[in-house]
Amino acid sequence: MYKATTQGIRVCVEPRFVEEESQPEKRKFFFAYTVEITNMSTTRVQLRSRHWRITDGEGNVQEVRGAGVVGEQPTLGPGESFTYTSGCPLTTPDGTMQGSYTMLADNGETFRAEIPAFSLDSPFVKRVLH
Repeated sequence: MYKATTQGIRVCVEPRFVEEESQPEKRKFFFAYTVEITNMSTTRVQLRSRHWRITDGEGNVQEVRGAGVVGEQPTLGPGESFTYTSGCPLTTPDGTMQGSYTMLADNGETFRAEIPAFSLDSPFVKRVLH
């Protein structure tokens, strides 16, 4: 599990390769990731938007931005958590993801909560040892 904490907002990510939705012979590799966002601060916050930086195994980068996550903009009081699962298709058997959530605190402050960099690995990755 990958973890990062920013201004009391803890983001934990657990990625996995989804073999049943992948077709390696057609360069289709599907990964799912479960994210748990926990408000460890003393202030109520709302997740307003997301920004992802997805890098495939060949170094190609895709940026994804949008409102909320999985169609929601959850509000978290102190000690509350929100968990969701989403997915990422790649044309390579491995890659990485990282990013941030734009959070709005009750006091009107907007800040970015870091999403830790995490690796997307399938059993089809060819490793070369020197």
